[in-house]
Amino acid sequence: MIFVTVGSQKFQFNRLLKKIDELIDKKVITDKVFAQIGTSNYKPINYEYVDFMNQDDFNKKLDECDLLITHAGTGVIVNAVKREKKVIATPRLAKYGEHVDDHQIQLIQQFDELNFIEPLYDLDEMEIKIKEIKNKKYKKYISNTDKIIKSIKEFINK
Repeated sequence: MIFVTVGSQKFQFNRLLKKIDELIDKKVITDKVFAQIGTSNYKPINYEYVDFMNQDDFNKKLDECDLLITHAGTGVIVNAVKREKKVIATPRLAKYGEHVDDHQIQLIQQFDELNFIEPLYDLDEMEIKIKEIKNKKYKKYISNTDKIIKSIKEFINK
């Protein structure tokens, strides 16, 4: 199953949702698709969707999916890579009214440099990315939370 999420920002991400519909029409995507579309006003034709999800339902969909296609939201990307999910991340762009600036490009570049995700800067390349991602390996996320907590405790105890 492919899980598509555009986050809960006040901005639409119609371009991404339309591209998914187009690729289902073309039979490039044959897996079941489920999307969380946020405030987007484009309503998908070829796949199930909800506007918003509570955290438990969201995490359940994330656990069920084989592939996550998402905007460049740090929280959702980290949540997915912790679960060892393959992620295609594409930035919301200001010129399309999808965000106030283009900071998501830099976020995707950072996650890509760490080899955690598959970046998608141009939605016209999604077909290629979907085909290629099946055979790609990504770096496993290893949390450093325990190390940070240990350092804080050591500092406090000094």
